[in-house]
Amino acid sequence: MNTYPKSEKLKSRTTIDEMFREGKSVSKFPLRLVYKKQALEEDQKLKIGVSVSKKYFKKAVDRNYFKRVLRETYRLNKNLLLDSMDESYAFMLLYQTKERLSYEEINRKTIQLFKKFHLQVKPEIEKNND
Repeated sequence: MNTYPKSEKLKSRTTIDEMFREGKSVSKFPLRLVYKKQALEEDQKLKIGVSVSKKYFKKAVDRNYFKRVLRETYRLNKNLLLDSMDESYAFMLLYQTKERLSYEEINRKTIQLFKKFHLQVKPEIEKNND
């Protein structure tokens, strides 16, 4: 269950552009989750990409470290996302600060962010079912 297979990685440039243009987002400082309903293959529920801005971390080694941390926190907590989803979504998980938070802090914020997403999406789902 706690895996991050290649099939879940968001690589499509057009999907990413579309997501930032038309998608919705939810934030829990310093993380931001941009999401959009997406038609994916039948067995897939989600695709996710991670991003750390060059604006905040000039060195690639620093950006790569935080991307690894984001992917790991996603991998461990993706069940929170899957539990709240009835449809397929594409996600971008962004780290948006210069602060160098510890793994534990980022993990805690990721859990809070996923719960916030769940609260934001559930009313939409219930509205669509009516």
